[in-house]
Amino acid sequence: MYLTQSLHRAVRQSPDVPFTVYNGRTHTATETYDAVSRLAGGLTGLGVRGDDRVGLLSLNTDRFCQIALATAWADAVVVPLNTRWSVTEHAYALDDADVRVLFVDDAFLPMVAELRARTPGLRTIVHCGDAPTPEGLLPLARLLAAEPVEDAHRQGDAMAGIFYTGGTTGLPKGVMLGHRQLYITALGTLLHTELPRGGTSVLAAPAFHLAGFAFWIVGMLADMTTTPVAVFDPVGILRTIQDQRAKQTLLVPAMIQAIVGHPDADAYDLSSLEVLAYGASPISETLLTRARAAFRSARFLQVYGMTELSPSTTLLLDADHDDPVLRRSVGRAAPYAQVKIVDEKDTEVPPGTIGEITAAGEHVMLGYWKRPAETAEAVRDGWMHTGDVGYMDERGYVYVVDRLKDMIVSGGENVYSTEVENVVAKHPAVVQVAVIGLPDERWGERVHAVVTLVPDATLTLEELQDFCRKEIAGYKCPRSLERVDQFPMSGAGKILKRELRTSTRSGTGGTQD
Repeated sequence: MYLTQSLHRAVRQSPDVPFTVYNGRTHTATETYDAVSRLAGGLTGLGVRGDDRVGLLSLNTDRFCQIALATAWADAVVVPLNTRWSVTEHAYALDDADVRVLFVDDAFLPMVAELRARTPGLRTIVHCGDAPTPEGLLPLARLLAAEPVEDAHRQGDAMAGIFYTGGTTGLPKGVMLGHRQLYITALGTLLHTELPRGGTSVLAAPAFHLAGFAFWIVGMLADMTTTPVAVFDPVGILRTIQDQRAKQTLLVPAMIQAIVGHPDADAYDLSSLEVLAYGASPISETLLTRARAAFRSARFLQVYGMTELSPSTTLLLDADHDDPVLRRSVGRAAPYAQVKIVDEKDTEVPPGTIGEITAAGEHVMLGYWKRPAETAEAVRDGWMHTGDVGYMDERGYVYVVDRLKDMIVSGGENVYSTEVENVVAKHPAVVQVAVIGLPDERWGERVHAVVTLVPDATLTLEELQDFCRKEIAGYKCPRSLERVDQFPMSGAGKILKRELRTSTRSGTGGTQD
């Protein structure tokens, strides 16, 4: 299996069916095939050869899809860049991956001059937006005018892409994924779940992030028309689902929170949506309940994993969501995965025992780009060590308790931030919450809650502690509280806890008790 295979099938079986619909533009399978083969010809003309890396700095658009396919078609490796990164972070990844050709859309034109200065290895920057092409950049139309070339049919363990991690714990690492890894997860997910066939799939999660990229692949395999959404906006997503009669979408919890909390959410017809997949970060039971009420016709699918697992390793099916215990889990191992919980000596622990979640299978990454030592540390005897703390029950359901680095040791007791977050999120005044550990002279670390509140709501530390004590032990309750207007977020929709810790310790956070 390989990235361009779905396009080949589509052009033979449904040549006139829309392959992508974006911003008033519709490209059929035949039109997409022509564009991709010409873009690949253009890349070849720029000197791109087998295994070369091609950078892609773009919002979710039809051109993102075409360029990613064309890169594989030209026997090269796509390097999607995080659209929320700074110039410094982009320059690091471009230099690290030795990218010589970079595509940029309109949103990132202001970065181009500095990117050139910081990344001398860049030979060519191609403008793939709708605005006039600035001087010194190559217009996409030039590549589209090239003679089409034959597909290289790059496949198997040949790299499809280098996907950089968010860099929330230091310099980003490039995760090498092959065509086999990406398609094993896509096929396994499609066959094991009740995902629809045909119709429209809304690409709402950022496509540079593997959750969005992989969901796009699933949609192509299911013969669906992809409708990318460039910038997340609750009303924009609601309108797209309604107007396109979309059958499926993937959202991260922060997106779901914004959608179900929007005052006009009930005004849109969402009855066409058959599947709402979610993942990338934990979701509270309170938010999940609200989401199922808002998307009444949709079956819910939780996907758990990480970029290094292409990206999923467990699936929580819709029926599991009806069980009040199981819906707190992340599901069971997908058909292509093995999952086990291990102790610090990598010995598997009995059911119900907390340890590190590990996974094995053909979906495990090829490795970290240029980081053999870190690859060897992460993948031991074929098992990817996720860094997540959790346990497995007798039926194989996995429960994520925390990240290893986010576990708080307060007064000699282990406190898992996710457990506290799930309780705090139930408070009616709380919109969103993150729990971190802060240094404390008495306790070693103290449990610190950072929250955003509903409009005009108030919440004191004492009120929150009283609320939490009804469900968790006193030592787990927050010992300090901070209110902020918004959280620092990664492009994947994850709260950047490292930035919260830094801002809190430096006194630049919000109101504190």
